[in-house]
Amino acid sequence: MNIQHAYQFALKEKNEAHVTFYNEESQLFAHIYVLEQDLFRVLFEKQEGLQLPTTWSIAPGESDVELTGRPRKETTGFSCPTYSYHETETTFEVSTETLKATIEKEGFKIKWSRKDTNVWVVFAEDRETQAYNYNGELGSTIKHYLRREITEQYFGLGERTGSLNRHHGRYRNITIDAMGYDAEFSDPLYKHIPFYITRNPKSGFSYGLFYDNLAPGYFDLGRELDNYHSLYRYFEAESGDLDYYMLAGPTVKDVVQTYTWMTGTTAMPPKWSLGYSGSTMSYTDAPNAQEQLQQFITHCEEHDILCDSFQLSSGYTSIDDKRYVFHWNKEKFPDAKQLAADFKAKGLRLAANIKPAFLRSHPEYDELEKQQFFIQNEHGETELAQFWDGGGAYLDFTNPDAFNWWKDQVKEQLLAYGIESTWNDNNEYEIWNHGAQVHGFGNKRDFQSIRAVFPLLMMKASFEAQEEHDQNQRPFLISRSGAPGMQRYVQTWTGDNRTEWKTIRYNIKTGLGLTLSGIHNIGHDVGGFAGPKPDEELFVRWVQNGVFHPRFTIHSWNEDETVNEPWMYKEATPAIRKLIQLRSMLTPYWYTAFYQSHTEHEPIMKPTFLDFEDDQKSWEENDDFLVGPSLLVASVVEPDVTERKVYAPIHAGGWFDFYRGTHVEGGSYTTLPAPLDETPLLVKAGAIIPINEAPRTFKEKDKDDRAFLLYPSKENAQVSYTLYEDDGISRHVKESHATVTVTMETTDESILIKTDVSEMGYNLPYTKARFNVKTSDTRELYVNGQLIKNNEQVSI
Repeated sequence: MNIQHAYQFALKEKNEAHVTFYNEESQLFAHIYVLEQDLFRVLFEKQEGLQLPTTWSIAPGESDVELTGRPRKETTGFSCPTYSYHETETTFEVSTETLKATIEKEGFKIKWSRKDTNVWVVFAEDRETQAYNYNGELGSTIKHYLRREITEQYFGLGERTGSLNRHHGRYRNITIDAMGYDAEFSDPLYKHIPFYITRNPKSGFSYGLFYDNLAPGYFDLGRELDNYHSLYRYFEAESGDLDYYMLAGPTVKDVVQTYTWMTGTTAMPPKWSLGYSGSTMSYTDAPNAQEQLQQFITHCEEHDILCDSFQLSSGYTSIDDKRYVFHWNKEKFPDAKQLAADFKAKGLRLAANIKPAFLRSHPEYDELEKQQFFIQNEHGETELAQFWDGGGAYLDFTNPDAFNWWKDQVKEQLLAYGIESTWNDNNEYEIWNHGAQVHGFGNKRDFQSIRAVFPLLMMKASFEAQEEHDQNQRPFLISRSGAPGMQRYVQTWTGDNRTEWKTIRYNIKTGLGLTLSGIHNIGHDVGGFAGPKPDEELFVRWVQNGVFHPRFTIHSWNEDETVNEPWMYKEATPAIRKLIQLRSMLTPYWYTAFYQSHTEHEPIMKPTFLDFEDDQKSWEENDDFLVGPSLLVASVVEPDVTERKVYAPIHAGGWFDFYRGTHVEGGSYTTLPAPLDETPLLVKAGAIIPINEAPRTFKEKDKDDRAFLLYPSKENAQVSYTLYEDDGISRHVKESHATVTVTMETTDESILIKTDVSEMGYNLPYTKARFNVKTSDTRELYVNGQLIKNNEQVSI
């Protein structure tokens, strides 16, 4: 029996986009928004109004939101289709053609149904007993309880350790600096992403739940049991509003794409950011830092290691042994402008580390405090919090003057020096005082209620500074912490991981959790950041894995003061050089995958089940992942092995070994060779892989000759692939680009290739390309009607 107080709701009004209900006793409104055919929203509002009337998370199909946020009740960007409303004695029903919410008048408990061949099938429902915390019966926090089925799978929640399926876990929703975290067990980490996907293995149906709340809280997905309730899961937040979105699949991929679109467009990065990015704390901490950085260029040249950027750690800001953002240490860096120019002359861009906390000894501290640019305590004084080198004050980005001051500093102290990118670091905003207050754009509010917005506003400020400094080039930024919508501005990584074998395995899963949560431009510190230096085998295997992540950076702070560098082990350097060259060769494939992420919200790196949901074996726990539409990466995640067993998902035509062209049946296991200079890799039958076949060296990095690797199906089939091309750096990618669509038809006798070039404000720099069949196929190859006999280039 449900003994919760009988909160009876009644219809208040029906509007074009939503229906409002009201409970007189608790003076509480409940809104059901109909945003799309398969996307509803539930928002509870107190009589006195919303605690937070704005949101920074929702930006359907947009690349940005206003600094002050988007009005929470706004529906701009959603189609808001016509809906049906029906009321019975005990329920309200709101439905579209595919999704229905059946709401009990008592307690406002919701059953969610989907249309399946003209029959409504329930796929989710609130817990029958006490689903919501209306009036403090369940404590002081916001809560939402749902029924839990023991067979359900839960994915997402952003950056999490351990297995990809989150069922039976309890996860803290807060941002912290998790230095040296355990990739299997630590929680929480650096990001706040209150979104997860539920899949029912029996029906195959999936849906997403996104809670638009920026306060600290928890997700319990089955760790907690209570004899007085059936199996349940719940969301909890310390403050704010209960405002959640129901995204009805039907597939996991549908949910991911809808959620990503809803929270904002993934930023299209400049092409140079796809290359290897060097980094280490050791160089900038050294007394001769500028000299050490110059030596990095020399070593890249000597070892012929392709490198396109370098991430400048915070040692450049030091005074004695402490760090002061926007301060240049002239002793370590006697000529920072020349340093940036020297790097750019060699084809390397610099990204400078910046931090939002200011030590009390910072040269600008007194002036910033005088202008009240810092977050304050309940007494109106500067709130001091633990930071790297002692007590620090965090800049309040909800103060427009402080926001603009930050932008000016980025432009004057970095971009004017020739630094082209910002690395927004240590931005977890670890303030624990519940009395802390922020400016709130003129509406002072508790810091904890919007804690997670601060890394987002920091990256927005840095983004705008770069945008204003050079209006022709795409801004490129990196950020460690973040919240929903961060993909609109930055690339990210999983923070300060620890050097051990299991980190490769579990970082893969952490990355996949991020990509299932709308954050697609991700990577990890290759080689491990904290702890001992990696041994030779571990380092090479980490590089093998890293070159197939959207972000590829070797970064370290080893306990023994060694540095993770491509040449750290002489015997391994040739293998690492070859692996980096492989990544460089695949740049056109990577770049097109980024464009698909930017325009279609398609993940770049993804679990195998995302593209093969009907293959039950793809749901089994594994260490594999897909990159783009055609590549399956089988990283080596344990020592002393020379081969890798991998499952090839069910696919018409099967798969091929990327390197050898040997065929693998779909739906079967195969064992691939795993030498140190190859990442075990399968490619789908029918794949068309664009590459840069030019023999690039560090001295000649700009060479670019287009070719297409072909893996034709043995069966008669027709497939197509569209390559995206632009100048690699201009901002208006949709208005100035070209595409090359390659269609491959296989018959019993021939492989027929047809090309179609479309130039939209951008002229392709090439008119010919090479088409290479990479299997043992003996059928004749024709390109645009021309028989290819000697692997020659052909006009496209």
